[in-house]
Amino acid sequence: MPWDESTNPEYGKRLLRGHQMIERGIEPKQLSQNKFEIPSQSKDLNYIVTSYANSWNCTCPDYQFRHVTCKHIHAVVLWQRLTKKIEEDHRERSVFPTPLDNGIACKFCGSSQVIKYGKANNKQVFKCKACARKFVPNQGFEGMKYDPRVVTTTLDLYFKGVSLRKIADHLKQCYSLNIDHSTVYRWISKYTEIIEAYVATLEPELGDIWHTDEMKIKIGGEWHWLWNVMDERTRFHLVSVVTKTREIQDAKRAFRQSKKVGNKKPRIMVTDGLASYKKAFNAEFYDHHQSCKHVADVALRESLNNVLERLNGSFREREKVMRGIKIDDTPIIPMNQIYYNFIRPHMGLNGITPAEMAGVGIDGDNKWIELLRLSIGRSND
Repeated sequence: MPWDESTNPEYGKRLLRGHQMIERGIEPKQLSQNKFEIPSQSKDLNYIVTSYANSWNCTCPDYQFRHVTCKHIHAVVLWQRLTKKIEEDHRERSVFPTPLDNGIACKFCGSSQVIKYGKANNKQVFKCKACARKFVPNQGFEGMKYDPRVVTTTLDLYFKGVSLRKIADHLKQCYSLNIDHSTVYRWISKYTEIIEAYVATLEPELGDIWHTDEMKIKIGGEWHWLWNVMDERTRFHLVSVVTKTREIQDAKRAFRQSKKVGNKKPRIMVTDGLASYKKAFNAEFYDHHQSCKHVADVALRESLNNVLERLNGSFREREKVMRGIKIDDTPIIPMNQIYYNFIRPHMGLNGITPAEMAGVGIDGDNKWIELLRLSIGRSND
């Protein structure tokens, strides 16, 4: 029986490192149909990745001396898949009915034979002559120049770490789509508010141990603090709170919002030894029954990082690509939280999302599309 390289633990590590290269914005350059150039992460040089039938070759030392599928090969394979996905998404018929003559199509059968049929709750109602059903169009995608799946794929690439300008350049070079980087940012801003409103209605089933940590971020050239609260069992990211200081009222704000999202108090709240946490905990969680206990110690910093490591690392990668956050009310922070909970699979959860672990996950292969569908549907109710 031939040896299966994928059973080797090192294979998974190389696969992960290859995917991280793409997420950090490292994009291969296609030299020919089967040849790609990709930069080294540790040296000032490029490696050549080539495909031969069903096999791959790379000029990096890892491949040349060990004859294993290196991270550069994995990165090129993932990049090809993303490239193919964007092309297919743009060419295929949208999952939403395509607006025709009058800009409105039946949401049930896709027919353009629709007429106005009065109003309900100050919203225009339409009736389809083809299937005789009445409906209120989903607002948000109508009138858009591009297929919604192109939009959502672009959002996905952005939150995987690809910069706005690189996304715009990629779409132009490969698919002749002239999408300005400012348009991508407008999509992010537009749908953050809609999705946030929908997500706020969900009630995740969380565990009894929560972790809180704070990290320094730069906004508009000034240092701020980003407070994150996470459930240990589901890895669900409850809140992200931005403050200018690390005082008691700042910690209280993070705790108060976490109670609102979790719809309960945890049995244990784990923090580091920051003095503000103790008084904030007493104000927000303490009761005479001691139903919630506070575990706080400077020595817990390392264990905190184990729980929040991926979250903090993901944000640092996003922040690095953006070269810092420019404005206080940026949509990046709330949408990054949504991406972490509902879109990105978690290795520590066997490949499912924290939202799925908490019982509020999104179905379907394209979770962005489904999340937007549900969010827009609620905003039209």
